[in-house]
Amino acid sequence: MTLGPSLFDLPFPDSPDLKLERRHADAFGGALCGVDEAGRGPWAGPVVTAAVVLDYDNLPDGLDDSKKLTEARREELFEQIVTSAFVCTASASPQTIDRLNIRTATLAAMVRAVNGLALVPECVLVDGRDVPRGLKQPGQALVKGDGRCLCVAAASIVAKVTRDRMMVRLEAHVPGYGFAQHKGYGVPQHQAALADLGPCDHHRMSFKPVHFAGS
Repeated sequence: MTLGPSLFDLPFPDSPDLKLERRHADAFGGALCGVDEAGRGPWAGPVVTAAVVLDYDNLPDGLDDSKKLTEARREELFEQIVTSAFVCTASASPQTIDRLNIRTATLAAMVRAVNGLALVPECVLVDGRDVPRGLKQPGQALVKGDGRCLCVAAASIVAKVTRDRMMVRLEAHVPGYGFAQHKGYGVPQHQAALADLGPCDHHRMSFKPVHFAGS
């Protein structure tokens, strides 16, 4: 998948500015979509993307980069976001990641998340440096967007909570790896389990630590 350039250049400060973001949203008929992902780095499990169109008259209080929030606070905000906003998630499996590579798989999942929204957005703000091709709308990449833009922050929370819940459920099906605790990231506990058990079907074999453990 080749990458497209940002097709507009809306200004965003270093931290969320509700008045400014509302003006941006109003310029696009309120249909401003934030997109983010969770799980690009782990050795196991899917990468999950989320697309969110906020109702700026009914915003959850305290939206921020999911990495800055406690697990309990993310869970609270997740429930508020999904009941007050238009939300869609999409994921890419370890097999898809191995086949396409993590970057391409993530960008393709972002497009599916945006296309799955019940409200068709007029523009898309994507956390990071890439605007994926395949979007039906103009897009803008925002470096550290999850800490600068409320709709991207909301997407980061939805993606993170969705993926964490998936990994907790996965632990019940594939016990012994500690997925519920480390969510597939390459911590010492996971490394030790890989050395003892070898990779399972939910590992990303194209990632070097997993590849070497399975060889």
